[in-house]
Amino acid sequence: LQSALLESAPCLITSEDMRPLSVKVKFCGITRLDDAETAAALGADAVGFVFYEKSPRYIGPAAAAEIIRRLPPFVCKVGLFVNSEKHKVESVVRETGIDLVQYHGDESPVQCESGSKPWMKAIRVSPEMDVQAEAARYARASAIFLDAHDPTAYGGTGQCFDWRVIPRKLPRPVILAGGLTPENVGKAIRIAVPYGVDVSGGIESSKGIKDPVKMERFITEARRFGR
Repeated sequence: LQSALLESAPCLITSEDMRPLSVKVKFCGITRLDDAETAAALGADAVGFVFYEKSPRYIGPAAAAEIIRRLPPFVCKVGLFVNSEKHKVESVVRETGIDLVQYHGDESPVQCESGSKPWMKAIRVSPEMDVQAEAARYARASAIFLDAHDPTAYGGTGQCFDWRVIPRKLPRPVILAGGLTPENVGKAIRIAVPYGVDVSGGIESSKGIKDPVKMERFITEARRFGR
């Protein structure tokens, strides 16, 4: 996440050339108020809501809006979309009050830039991909979100990718995702040195249901290694 997000006060952002004192943490796939409130109480920087109907973590805009309304300030609310038409994204933005849009499909730079909110673009990393070149296509993003590639799914698979392929200098801050857990997030941070980390399945007791013990362990490990 970076300077474009300064327009949205709840998102804690430094300039693109500064590293945060500690790695930022986003808990994604929130479907329940209890989980969102636990995330906020633990100090999560952002919570994510999946507006992709094929996902087991899908939440409707009305339900997400009610959760968002109950969250405290200084927690960034992120909406995840997969190949959604602009009018649908903008409708959800208005209804829910999300701060940041996460494009997680095959959206072009033009599509991503057409909305009203700051945005970040997910890139699903495959072994043969030129990550530097792909990230450069989305130079106006607030952040580049790196996830594991799966030919059958748009994220949420629990798969990792080789963190060593991430270039040390990309045009935007890097949010690392894909198979992260309390057990491996420290190693991932040491190797990839990301701006932030994103987790969904790695802190769940079942799909869409977060485990508060795993949530606390994850954020503790991320903070411990992300300095």
